Amino acid sequence: MKIWLDGGLTDIDSARVSVLDHGLTVGDGIFETVKAQQGRPFALTRHLDRLTRSARGLGLPDPDLDEVRRACAAVLEANPVPLGRLRITYTGGHGPLGSDRGAHPATLIVAIGETTRRPDSTAVLTVPWTRNERGALTGLKTTSYAENVVALARAREAGASEALFGNTAGNLCEGTGSNVFVVLDGEIHTPPLASGCLAGITRALVAEWTGARETDLPLEVLARADEIFLTSTLRDVQAVHRADGRDLPGAPGPVTAKAMRVFAERSADDLDP
Repeated sequence: MKIWLDGGLTDIDSARVSVLDHGLTVGDGIFETVKAQQGRPFALTRHLDRLTRSARGLGLPDPDLDEVRRACAAVLEANPVPLGRLRITYTGGHGPLGSDRGAHPATLIVAIGETTRRPDSTAVLTVPWTRNERGALTGLKTTSYAENVVALARAREAGASEALFGNTAGNLCEGTGSNVFVVLDGEIHTPPLASGCLAGITRALVAEWTGARETDLPLEVLARADEIFLTSTLRDVQAVHRADGRDLPGAPGPVTAKAMRVFAERSADDLDP
């Protein structure tokens, strides 16, 4: 496998990043995960726009988006896979062991891993930890993912594929790597960005294409929603058939099934919406 590292393609076995890279020592970095089908990335412009927003929010220099596009194209060409997880990682570069940044340039890595289509439905578990909707990293897609690692491990132990967080106000927020939608009386609702959730690319497209409403939702909504579904780059739209031990028989329900169908059709028609 070949990856892009700081200006060019290199074999993954010989690729080297400094042990003092700030992304490694203190999690000072950002990333994007892009779905690639048959060597073609989906919604790349939206992902690169968010990469820039995350960089500015973290105080990193703007990434060179022309280079990132070249890197993505080169990695996709060098590693043909039917369905891939294209990962763009951008860090503070070689720095001191503390939180202060050094004067070295940022590190850019683009790599791809083959993946498979997700099941049509899954189980989720609410975890007891909260998202801080007023935190310094809120809304940024950073490499500081340890909290998500812990939460996802808890969900896996319970037979679920995703963990859901509430926020400090007690409202539904997001998953470790997904946004969450609920159906109430036939209408689709999703937590607003002010809840602390990530501005998901798939979330935005689904809201636009289905007319979903941004609504402050108490965490308890999961116990009474008619339907629940998740969105993310690799899940697309995925129904939830069990939430915290509560079964949702027949998932995907009719509203979720329509959202799945609309997303599949619209995304197939435009690879860079």
